[in-house]
Amino acid sequence: MKDFIKKHLTNVKQATKKEKEKELWDVVGILKNRLNEKLKYDLRPYQMDDQGRDVKPLTNKSKADKIVFEQKNKWVIVEAAELHSFIITHRLKEINLDEIIDALEWNININK
Repeated sequence: MKDFIKKHLTNVKQATKKEKEKELWDVVGILKNRLNEKLKYDLRPYQMDDQGRDVKPLTNKSKADKIVFEQKNKWVIVEAAELHSFIITHRLKEINLDEIIDALEWNININK
């Protein structure tokens, strides 16, 4: 995710250890050529679960404004509140980002 920060964010401020642990965001910045406000981004990487799948744990306790998913050829940025609302509304325990991305109103794809 260092590439994402370096190439696509300005006015960057890294979260403190406490902010990462309690508020679940990694960096504050402005998305270059896309947005004009400082937002908090969740950049946590995928983790391998017990079944060998790449997963990204999410929680509605996060203070992140946007969640960044790294895929093979692109980064997908979604609105955290909208994604959490979608998960609650549809009573999902797991999501496949490729399957739900079209149902979300706010998302940005950035090629690597």
